[in-house]
Amino acid sequence: MSRRDIGTDDPRVRVRPGKRSRPRTKIRPDYSDAPLGRVIGVDRGRYHVISPDDTPLVAVKARELGRGAIVVGDRVRLTGDLSGTKDTLARIVEVDERDTVLRRSGEDADTKGREKTIVANADNMVIVTAMTNPPVRPGFIDRCLVAAYDAHLQPIVCLTKADLGDPDNVLDLCRSLGVHTIVASNDVNHPAHSGYRELADLVSGELSVLIGHSGVGKSTLINAIIPSANRSIGDVNSVTGRGRHTSTSVEALALPGGGWIIDTPGVRGFGLAHVDPSTVIDAFDELREVAEECPRGCPHFDDSLDCAFDQWAGHVPYRKNRVESIRRLLESLKAAQEKPWES
Repeated sequence: MSRRDIGTDDPRVRVRPGKRSRPRTKIRPDYSDAPLGRVIGVDRGRYHVISPDDTPLVAVKARELGRGAIVVGDRVRLTGDLSGTKDTLARIVEVDERDTVLRRSGEDADTKGREKTIVANADNMVIVTAMTNPPVRPGFIDRCLVAAYDAHLQPIVCLTKADLGDPDNVLDLCRSLGVHTIVASNDVNHPAHSGYRELADLVSGELSVLIGHSGVGKSTLINAIIPSANRSIGDVNSVTGRGRHTSTSVEALALPGGGWIIDTPGVRGFGLAHVDPSTVIDAFDELREVAEECPRGCPHFDDSLDCAFDQWAGHVPYRKNRVESIRRLLESLKAAQEKPWES
């Protein structure tokens, strides 16, 4: 083999070897048989995972998965050290396809137009709101209901602090949509004190995410249905009417009877720029086919010409209430997308 011409005969000159012409293989390892765990927490680049045998693990993400690819609730394939002993790390190499995805859109100048995935694979969204201190915000309930329908989650409304306020107006609002609504109270002598046990039975064996403003009682709710949680409880500011954040990150907590509750930090708003109005209609079987009879592009509002909802509702009280409620959700969605901070 002839010697490569390097332009000099000086033996002290060293030349780097030429690049190999053989391309890198595109074949990737098959991880289909790797153990499947569930992500229950994310903390500064470390992922807290429950293994198939219920061993708590700390894991890192494989580089090829990219940034922001894993959230609480994800089912992930694991390699590495799966013993769960101190100072050991497992490795997340794949994320299974998600059954459901709960997202929200950014609303301020820095995040507008961006979507953020909150949790994956949840079955229920528990919308927590207080009767007072802070006061009920029906617009926020509407937003959360829209987000739940868009994510294909079963919405559940939990009204806390029933001993301090009157839930009737919110109950009517939720019942008109057929949403399961639970009234709860911390007062052991109040009839609604059993509401927490009712909620625990309802979500047992499933994955549920709690959504609500700060101070509405999410931590109290968690302590009631998971006594070992020992969540700290914050106060509500008497001037602003807003609560103080006691949860700072998304975290899944195991329910005594099986299943998980995902606690989220108190939210100020719930952006819906990513939501298609048709997903709200599709959540109601009886109205999905009715909507097909509407003129093309019909927004289904009260003043919409030839909207088929009007004829379907007629003078039947149940149908009229259902149409009014759906229209309220659609109008709330429109307001949230046009002026997100005013709805």
